[in-house]
Amino acid sequence: MMSGYPAEGEIIQIHSYKHNGLIHRVWEESIVLKGTSTCIIGANDKTMVTEADGRTWVTREPAICFFHAKHWFNIIGMIREEGIYYYCNLSSPFVWDEEALKYIDYDLDIKVFPDMTYILLDEDEYERHRKEMNYPDVIDRILKNNVKKLISWIHERKGPFAPDFIDTWYEKFRSYRK
Repeated sequence: MMSGYPAEGEIIQIHSYKHNGLIHRVWEESIVLKGTSTCIIGANDKTMVTEADGRTWVTREPAICFFHAKHWFNIIGMIREEGIYYYCNLSSPFVWDEEALKYIDYDLDIKVFPDMTYILLDEDEYERHRKEMNYPDVIDRILKNNVKKLISWIHERKGPFAPDFIDTWYEKFRSYRK
């Protein structure tokens, strides 16, 4: 049955691409905690990740992943001893095509620390890829606006940055792992 999103409890892959259509990274297994046509929340822990060059590694800690069909970013909350670290990828909105949840990674990242301070990463890589892969000006504008939107979400503790968001979804994830 074709639906616009995966079912709660389903185990899916996450595929990240680059603007030129080449695969960037694959997360082998994430469990869907919420699946709607506009928002998918997933979780994984110690999942195999395969890089474009074939190298693999395994994630170290439980993570709650937030994907949205209308925002040009996705947010991963990593649960560590010292608190929740967030890794935010500036990306295309997700698509779900029965094979995997897919998005285009646009290089820019925001790392958020447990005290909610943050840093913008990979601006050089973004500029290099913007030229190499000819990102259209409209995409450049959308991404820069979404950096601002993400920063305001961090300041306002909105969405995945809300105080109970990660804890609530982590509890749900743990109920699936029993």
